[in-house]
Amino acid sequence: MLDLLFAGGTVVDGSGSPGFAGWVGVGGDRILRVGREGELEPDSAQRIDVGERTIVPGFVDVHNHSDLSPIVDPDMPSALRQGVTTLVVGNCGVSPWPLSGFSDCLDFAGGDASDTLTPPWNGFGDYLGAIQAARPRVNITSLVGHGAIRSEVLGLERRPPTPQELARMRTFVAEAMDAGAVGLSTGLIYVPGMFSDTDEIVALAEDAAAAGGIYTSHIRGEGEHLFDAVAEALEIGRRAGLPTQVSHLKCESSLLHGRAEELLALIHGAEDATADQYPYAAWNSYLSSLLPPWAPVEEIASIAADRGSFEKLRVAVEEGEPGFQSSVKGVGWDRIVVVGTADRRWNGRDVASIAIEMEVEPMSATARLLSEDPNVFCTGHAMSEADVRTILSDPEVFVASDGTAISPDGPSGHFVVHPREYGTFPRAIALCRDENLLPFEAVIRKMTSLPAERFGIADRGRIAEGAFADLVVLDPTRVRDTATFDRPHSYPEGIDSVLVNGRLAWGGVGPLPDRSGRVLKA
Repeated sequence: MLDLLFAGGTVVDGSGSPGFAGWVGVGGDRILRVGREGELEPDSAQRIDVGERTIVPGFVDVHNHSDLSPIVDPDMPSALRQGVTTLVVGNCGVSPWPLSGFSDCLDFAGGDASDTLTPPWNGFGDYLGAIQAARPRVNITSLVGHGAIRSEVLGLERRPPTPQELARMRTFVAEAMDAGAVGLSTGLIYVPGMFSDTDEIVALAEDAAAAGGIYTSHIRGEGEHLFDAVAEALEIGRRAGLPTQVSHLKCESSLLHGRAEELLALIHGAEDATADQYPYAAWNSYLSSLLPPWAPVEEIASIAADRGSFEKLRVAVEEGEPGFQSSVKGVGWDRIVVVGTADRRWNGRDVASIAIEMEVEPMSATARLLSEDPNVFCTGHAMSEADVRTILSDPEVFVASDGTAISPDGPSGHFVVHPREYGTFPRAIALCRDENLLPFEAVIRKMTSLPAERFGIADRGRIAEGAFADLVVLDPTRVRDTATFDRPHSYPEGIDSVLVNGRLAWGGVGPLPDRSGRVLKA
């Protein structure tokens, strides 16, 4: 006898094939039976008639920063209530191991989580063990971050590693891959990733390749230098011999608007390369990511105190310089909004208006903000809606949030966070439906089977007999995001229930069962 039978609705299996009226039977943590309307339903302990709703596989978010969320808030509601059942963490070069990357991950987790954490872990396997011990409500799999490895070996030194240092960095990659990491990530606009060259990353990626891993990258520039930065990522994958994933694909700044089709052609024309996207026209990152490599945030106060150095900094940030892309050029200070800083009076305000209140120029205001709080987060309204939709309409580009699983009642509840934290996947469905960008089955495929296969997440992302029972029951005519930039802490509509490993994780009536998410190792 089955434990649970979903019947009476439509089944969309994640393959891209047309949906069909039918039923899905679950036993333990697996899908045991799938049938079509009219076929004899098997006996089950519980039968749920889903009515006019649709059963789809749980969504796979391949670019997420919930490295510590399972420990801080293991219910992870902002991800779960979107229908996300598996998160890939360790992105943008940041991971909680090696330990020098630990403080960066605290920032991504949202607020000061030190009271709820018990670091350090002594290896990548220990980190994964700590996540499993926290019993997250969704599945977690992890990349290992290049930035964390570089910090451990070189600190924040702005130079290439020596042969001995590079060999040590490679042992960290090999250890992480052996412990279950799915690949290597880089964040090449962040310290210390921005200090690395292509050859260094190729060497580390070779060790990920030897273990069957993937290379993912927040590339070196997504505005004026976009095409060169994508070409570097593709070169790294080609030379190291492993799949390449370009993270959160976008045409940032008015200098690149209208070139989305050209960007997609570059990705699709490469060997073994894919990309992901969040369907919003604004990015979210550290305010310090606007700084050039020679101006680390720790030195911002001393740079600001020297007139000549500060003018050099202003020109670099606002106009760019050789080898460094300005994130302000083609965007403007009035479209860069502070969303997370210790001085809450600035949250939700753009840098231009903050500068007016401070009675200084925008670069001076930026330096003051970073001097007071090096971990300021900001949102840049830099992309065009037309380019966002062009990329979203590509059936081979995955949907991914670039967010962190949070709660309105958690440590990030007072921040003006990016609405992608709550609305990425419902928004993608709604846009494709309402603007006829893609058929529903194609949207579900790019959220489920396609990313699961790409990242080697076995037996997930499909409704098929023998697959794990990660399932979402939703109303495809009603699914939509409700989170906005002004009111981001708002759950989506149209998603009725979510199963993770055969257990109800959200929805229905009565108390929820024990958390059933798992750490998924490569």
